[in-house]
Amino acid sequence: MAGLLQGHIAAVTGGGSGIGQGICLAYAREGARVVVLDTNPEGASETVGLITKAGGKASAVTLDVTDREACKAAAGEVAKGGNISILVNNAGINRRNPITADAAAVAKDWDDILSINLDGMFNVTRAFLDQLRATRGRIVNIGSIQSFVHVSWPNSAAYTTSKHGVLGFTRALAAELGKDGVRVNAIGPGLIETRINAEARAKNPDMVASVMRHTPLNRAGKPEDIAGPAVFLASDMSAYVTGSIIMADGGFRTV
Repeated sequence: MAGLLQGHIAAVTGGGSGIGQGICLAYAREGARVVVLDTNPEGASETVGLITKAGGKASAVTLDVTDREACKAAAGEVAKGGNISILVNNAGINRRNPITADAAAVAKDWDDILSINLDGMFNVTRAFLDQLRATRGRIVNIGSIQSFVHVSWPNSAAYTTSKHGVLGFTRALAAELGKDGVRVNAIGPGLIETRINAEARAKNPDMVASVMRHTPLNRAGKPEDIAGPAVFLASDMSAYVTGSIIMADGGFRTV
């Protein structure tokens, strides 16, 4: 039986690790040809290797999403193998620093986080837009529970702002691109265990405990917990879904 994404070409930013890697693997299992976009070539190669070992098809393109011209060049390179029909804007960073901290450090965090999490999403989407319109494709943006709430993280103004922006960007694009048959949705992960945040989780047990107190499922998520919703939003199973955000947070927002 053909997979849910058979015949699709999917580009995934930040696909070299964590949530992005989990989505890449899931897309490949469902039949998509995956293009791994990541600033870390070693991580991207690892994802490609995992996919090809499992019998899937994948390639990698090194990309810094903050570089607008590089995004255009990457889109052109990818198009040589066919237009993408799925774009996942997953690349992002987080630093937790109170707004009252050292002024220079706070300003750098703000610039870095917004340039990757929000400007980067714009840069990549704009670069691939012609391809997505040609294929009547679908865009999946990775938001956060911090697209809505801030209570458990009172020291991350930049990250919270960026993830509120992801939700606004998603809704604005859905309204604008619907006439072209392009669907745009988002996923709002809760606390997801990845290699990237392993040290932060280990050093901040009180933060983890606080999140768990607000999580009815009483566990942190894993990348595959985000991959399922990402497959749904990229497939024809969600053909009448656009402008929405699927929360994959273990129920955090219900408590």
